[in-house]
Formats: sequence, structure tokens, C-alpha cells
Amino acid sequence: MIDPFLLSMLITILASGIRFATSYIFAAIGETFGQISGVLNLGVEGIMLVAAYAAYFVVLQTNEPGLGLLAAILVGIVMGLATAFLSVTLKAEQGISGIGVYLFGLGLSDLLFRVTVKSVQTVKGFPNIHIPALSDLPILGPIFFQHNLLVYAAFALVPLAWFVLNKTTFGLQVRAVGQNPEAADTLGISVARVRYTTLTLGGALSGIAGASLSIALLNIFQQNLTSGQGFIAVALVYFGAWQPFRVMLGCLLFSMVNALQLTMQVNRIPIPADIALMMPYILTIVALIFAARQLVIQPAALTKPFERGE
Repeated sequence: MIDPFLLSMLITILASGIRFATSYIFAAIGETFGQISGVLNLGVEGIMLVAAYAAYFVVLQTNEPGLGLLAAILVGIVMGLATAFLSVTLKAEQGISGIGVYLFGLGLSDLLFRVTVKSVQTVKGFPNIHIPALSDLPILGPIFFQHNLLVYAAFALVPLAWFVLNKTTFGLQVRAVGQNPEAADTLGISVARVRYTTLTLGGALSGIAGASLSIALLNIFQQNLTSGQGFIAVALVYFGAWQPFRVMLGCLLFSMVNALQLTMQVNRIPIPADIALMMPYILTIVALIFAARQLVIQPAALTKPFERGE
């Protein structure tokens, strides 16, 4: 027999890990599309922050989480288009322009929050949806079937992303542009159009990632709410070798470690708090070391601007 306390703790860790993975999955899958098309977007964190604020502020004013999510998606699309303009049209160095988008998002979200809200307030978020019959299952019910809409949507996104990238004409174009944009161009594929599309899609998904924090998981907004999650999502794309299911596994691994350290602190397990807080980030470093071995299979044109005629 498993000790009831240990079983309860295990269920809490697994259920929390699944919830925590939501924002990582949305952001990382969006980044996967962009990277496969050849563009590295380091501005994911900034997009998440502005979208998280937009969702939070709309819900604060209307008490409608659906409208907040829509606002986050629109903000994500706009910032995705801005990123595409910098990286594709202006051909700016992708690392530098991405950091610029991040700093812009960090500063703008903080400024807007201090001007319009001023103090942390709780808002109405997406409620948990208990799937009939399945949510009542012992152990499995609380872990898998008692989450909010965005959690279910995040995990449904993974097979959808795999299908689009591997079984559709658009996915073939994305992969062609990321591997050999010159060849794709000679076949009549618009490299700029494909990259604009993937970066806009990535921006929208990053917007949903931000909203999942401010109006689904935490139901608050504060300065630097994302705490590096956007950068971790970028690292998880490398860790997952640009394959949606492997990216999802990386997201789950990171979120489970995060849930573990939070549970350890809540239950006052004798481990230094600083070490517990470091655990997810140590895992990120390990993931990056592992990802270094994957570079041989990265999209050949990743970070390389395309100039017709070169």
C-alpha cells in the first residue's frame, strides 16, 4: 500500500505539472513553426508578457475570460507581424531583434500595468472543466481530467501541429523554406510569405501562452510575470529537435520539475529553498547541453536571412 500522503503528493505534482506545461507548450509549438521556417524568435518572452497583460486587463474590465483570450491572440498576432517585419523584411540579425522585442514587451507590459492597474488584483479566470465520468476516476481523474480549457487545448495542439508540419502542403513549404529557401523560391514558394505566416502563428500562440498564465493559471498580472518562460520555450524547441511530440515531452519534463520543487516547498521538505528554485533552471542548462548534440539536424537556413538571387 502506498502511503496516502505520498500518493496525494504524487497526484498534486503530476496534475500541477500538466497545468504548468500549458504556457510552455503554446509558446514552444509556436516557436517550432518559426524555427522550422528558418527564423529564430527570441522575442517570445516579450510577446507573452504584453499578451498576458492584455488578457488580464480585458478580463479585469469585462469579467469575460473569452474576451481576454481574444485580446491576447490579437496582441500576439501584431507582435508576431512586427517580428516578421524586422527579421524577414528588414533582415535584421535575428538574435538582436528578438532581444529588442523582448525588452520592448517587458517595458511596455510593466508600464501599462503601473499606469492602468497599479496593484495586483485577482481576476476571473477560465474555470476547470471536469470531463464527465473520466474526472471521477481514482488517481487518473484529478491528474488528467480536471483542468481548464487552455490545458486541454495545449495538448490537443501538439498532434495538430505534427499533422500540419508533416502531412499538409503548407507544412512541406515551411520545411522547404527552412532547409533550402533558394530551392523553394525557384519552385514558386514565397519565402517571405511562409515566414511571415509562421511568425504570425507563433506570435498568436505566444499570446495564448501569456494568457494561460494571467487568466487561467495564476489569474493575476505582475511585473515580469513570465519569469523567463519564453526563453525556456525557445530552449525546449532545440531540446525537442523541432518535433512537436518531443517538444511536448520537454515541456512536461520541465514543468514536472517545477511542480516538484513547489510541492517540496509547500510541504516544507527539508531542502534549501534556493536549491529548490534552481532545479528547473538547472534542468534547462542540461537540456541545452543535450540540444547541442541536435544541431546537426536543425533547419539548415535557421537564423539566415533570405535574399533572392544570392
